[in-house]
Amino acid sequence: MRSNLLPVVSLLLGTAFLLAGNGLHGLLLPMRGTAEGFSPTSLGLLGTSWATGFVLGCIFSQRLVRRIGHVRAFSAFSALIAIIALLTGLLVDPISWILLRVVTGFSLAAAFMIIESWLNERATNETRGLIFSLYMTVTYIAIVAGQMSIALGDISQSTFFMVAGILYCLALLPTAVSNASSPAPLKEVKLDLKMIYRNSPVSFVAMLLIGIANGAFGTLAPVFGANVELTALTIATMMSITIFSGAVMQLPAGRMSDRMDRRYVLAALAATAGISGLAITIIKPSGISVLFGLISLYGAMSYTLYSIIVAHANDYADNDQFVTVSGGLLLLYGVGTIIGPLVGGIVMAYNPYLLFAVTAASHVGVAGYALFRTRMRAAIPADERENFASIPSARAATPESINLDPRAPHEL
Repeated sequence: MRSNLLPVVSLLLGTAFLLAGNGLHGLLLPMRGTAEGFSPTSLGLLGTSWATGFVLGCIFSQRLVRRIGHVRAFSAFSALIAIIALLTGLLVDPISWILLRVVTGFSLAAAFMIIESWLNERATNETRGLIFSLYMTVTYIAIVAGQMSIALGDISQSTFFMVAGILYCLALLPTAVSNASSPAPLKEVKLDLKMIYRNSPVSFVAMLLIGIANGAFGTLAPVFGANVELTALTIATMMSITIFSGAVMQLPAGRMSDRMDRRYVLAALAATAGISGLAITIIKPSGISVLFGLISLYGAMSYTLYSIIVAHANDYADNDQFVTVSGGLLLLYGVGTIIGPLVGGIVMAYNPYLLFAVTAASHVGVAGYALFRTRMRAAIPADERENFASIPSARAATPESINLDPRAPHEL
């Protein structure tokens, strides 16, 4: 097992640098843009353009990777991301940033897919669960580390843009010296909306809505924090709290959904996330402790929904449909993350607290539709349900990470 895991370490290290750079750069842009006086709508478009590029990268980058090879493609995409990080520090302009974020999203999707395909190639039936768990751990820690690093300096300077560029360049080194063989070509990804809806209407609607909520929050929560005069450390902590709260809540929520109708669990979590969003909108908490408490509740509920939605969809799918269904839901989530930042940016032009009205409306929609569908379709018996498994943060996941999931069908 040790010989199989050693090459994986270098791949995970490259992943960590990519995610840390993305966590830092993704938080830096809305905070610096707010300081520069960019409108909330233009800042929302940063998230929309990034998500658009990411979805397009998941769909179209495979052809380019097949043409030039995994190593060259990964090097090219990582270098391009680093160049763009530096350019955003030189071209402090909303239009330039919006256009550059499309390229960043596309390149990151391609880079993640290449690393995930490498990991999938190195995984065996004995090590797949361990590698998948390590990948999830690296995902959470690296994103939070990148975000928290913004509290160590001044966002008005160009330092953090250079640091992000350095992190992206560092991602090249572990893979360049790795002796991992080139994996099989990346698989084509198709978004079959009719099939996904027929399989599980709840999963279809819920995935789109939580994409809207998480896309709006992930992009614009730093803008909200800056507008209500939170410090850089407080904003970074706020963003990290949501990720860790969601990670901690994954297992208990998942185990609960294994024992009862997942739609009831989905409705309860979404309703609670909606209530926390409404509370922030109405109360407008001035104390950090109250705000952090509500944000923790929001993260624990909202960031758990993705995994439960995927598990519910696969309860109704055949075993050989796991990758198709999960990959389609991931892209549908991506569509939601395209919509969310745009809507959030528009309403935040009137009041920054209205960001949480957008997330609340999305979560209430999930809860209401899940409860409605319990009257339309019987629940799968508990002994026939797909076992719950945590899934990496959807904002960093690609269809290739689904192939790495131990639940996906693999050749013996």
